[in-house]
Amino acid sequence: MKFESINPFDGKIVGQHQAHSQEEVDKMLQNSQQAFIAWSDLPLSRRADHMKRAGAVLRDNLEEYARMITTEMGKPISESRSEIKKCAWVCDYYSEHASEFLNSQMIETDGQTSFVRHDPLGSILAIMPWNFPFWQVFRFAAPTLTAGNTALLKHAANVFGCAKQIEDVFNKAGFPQGVFQSLMIHHDKTEPIMANDIVKAVTLTGSERAGKAVAEVSGKYLKKTVLELGGNNAFIVWKDADIDQTVETAITARMLNGGQSCIAAKRFILVKDIYQEFVDKFTEAASQLRTGDPMQKSTKLGPLARKDLADSLHEQVERSVKAGATLLLGGEQSGCFYHPTVLGNVKPGMPAFDEETFGPVAAMIEARDEEHAFELSENSKYGLGVSVCTRDVDRAMRAASSVSDGAYFVNELVKSDPRLPFGGTKNSGYGRELAKDGMMEFINRKTVYVA
Repeated sequence: MKFESINPFDGKIVGQHQAHSQEEVDKMLQNSQQAFIAWSDLPLSRRADHMKRAGAVLRDNLEEYARMITTEMGKPISESRSEIKKCAWVCDYYSEHASEFLNSQMIETDGQTSFVRHDPLGSILAIMPWNFPFWQVFRFAAPTLTAGNTALLKHAANVFGCAKQIEDVFNKAGFPQGVFQSLMIHHDKTEPIMANDIVKAVTLTGSERAGKAVAEVSGKYLKKTVLELGGNNAFIVWKDADIDQTVETAITARMLNGGQSCIAAKRFILVKDIYQEFVDKFTEAASQLRTGDPMQKSTKLGPLARKDLADSLHEQVERSVKAGATLLLGGEQSGCFYHPTVLGNVKPGMPAFDEETFGPVAAMIEARDEEHAFELSENSKYGLGVSVCTRDVDRAMRAASSVSDGAYFVNELVKSDPRLPFGGTKNSGYGRELAKDGMMEFINRKTVYVA
């Protein structure tokens, strides 16, 4: 069986990838287990040095890796370059902070000595998506490998070229054979790997449906899981906000990566006093976004990663308009391209309010006041992140407890940062990536007691 990577901009084949046979997969599992023995025994300082070199490899080969991202999934080349730079940053971060995070925690008891040490678990399976094909992998791999685990990557089939390049990064950085391996398999081959005793835990970034499937299988085999799933983030604007600055932030929050991001702002909840002004200015700004060849510097929006994704998005827009939403801009599809779209008068019960829209579609929602805005924000099965825009930062900080999501950003779009824990609540999943929390997810917190 062969997998093909298709450039969504021109439909050309980027690459062909031979699927691994069952015999090859079994060998890779064995290699992962064998590599863990030596890798986990290596001093932490040596593992950190390897991760530092991985960051250098990313920077040295930035253009090559960025071009692969753009040709396989269509994001503008400038955003692909930024993605590679962010991956290098997360490698640096864990190489510099791993010793601090993994230090034994001394605890005073009635024993002579008692403490908690932090040991790696073993081989970790990562099931990763196509929308940030390098970043999603590195934000898992940097803490997990530095902690002494080994990794098996099952990437999305349309970005297998990126998967091979990621494995190449670790090889060039001098990681021992078997520490990081990319599996070229169909998703229906994943369960036997999860069931294998060699695999100690599973992390998934993907859809709500995929998360439920992985959680079910992992529960069956009692495997630890971290799930980073979909989102329907609210972007709340209070009446005292700087509207021009807020619109600028909002455009990036919705349109970055073509809107194909779990943490993108999708529901713009606007207090009625500023509703029309915000909608008018946002719509004008969105209409100025240049779409086209993602390899061109001037392009702000490339194609969506696949035509079926554009088809699904268009269907959500049509159903929302039929339910009473007003089409203010866009609503047009051309192959994999979906033009910037703004929907007004969006209300609960419409697809644009209730569902995750994975693409450049912004839903404008009017709230009576700030309290009502939070009520609308909480009216979602997802819980990844919320933005609040206001000049009254102190008041916004006091309102943080009104939000049940995993992140709360004031006057900024919700974004991931190696220094901050990242993850959601409700149907957005569980567990945390990044910061110390991300390193602790795949660690055995071992209690040691000496009488």
